[in-house]
Amino acid sequence: MVRAGLDGESVVRAGAELADEIGFEQVTPSELARTLGVRTASLYSHVKNAHDLRTRIALLALEELADEASAAIAGRAGRDALGAFADAYRDYALRHPGRFAAARYRLAPETAAASAAPRHSRLTRAILRGYDLDEPRETHAVRLLGGFFTGYVQLEAAGGFSHSSPGSQESWTEILDALDSLLRNWPAPS
Repeated sequence: MVRAGLDGESVVRAGAELADEIGFEQVTPSELARTLGVRTASLYSHVKNAHDLRTRIALLALEELADEASAAIAGRAGRDALGAFADAYRDYALRHPGRFAAARYRLAPETAAASAAPRHSRLTRAILRGYDLDEPRETHAVRLLGGFFTGYVQLEAAGGFSHSSPGSQESWTEILDALDSLLRNWPAPS
């Protein structure tokens, strides 16, 4: 029997909120059922299993993050677009640590292709158009930015920068300036 007011979308949103509270890897149907005050069996009317629940939380996070990044870069170019894009990712990760972890959940290729994941790549490539990089340098730059954003945010969230000066915001700004310089002066292939 399905609890009144409980549907697939509300279950996934509750799972995303729970991920932000306790960590994405800790979200299970039984933990979510406990949080919602329902029996675990009630959730299986809306999600197939733990993998399905995590996949759907990941899809929600990818969509939310793409929407925020898209809004942040609208009408911007160059260093301004790079900074707005980076800040959108960082802000989302700090506000929604569980969802940010979910956005990196390994999805089946067909699920990933149908998700907001390709939007992230297109948004990154849109920023990089202002730097006039040809292939394969543009792909290298997409990977560099993704690796930097994810790594920096993970280290910052874990307190990795809290023990020394300068503060993480100052480093963030300085590194974005350095990335902008690198992107404008990408080395020629050797």
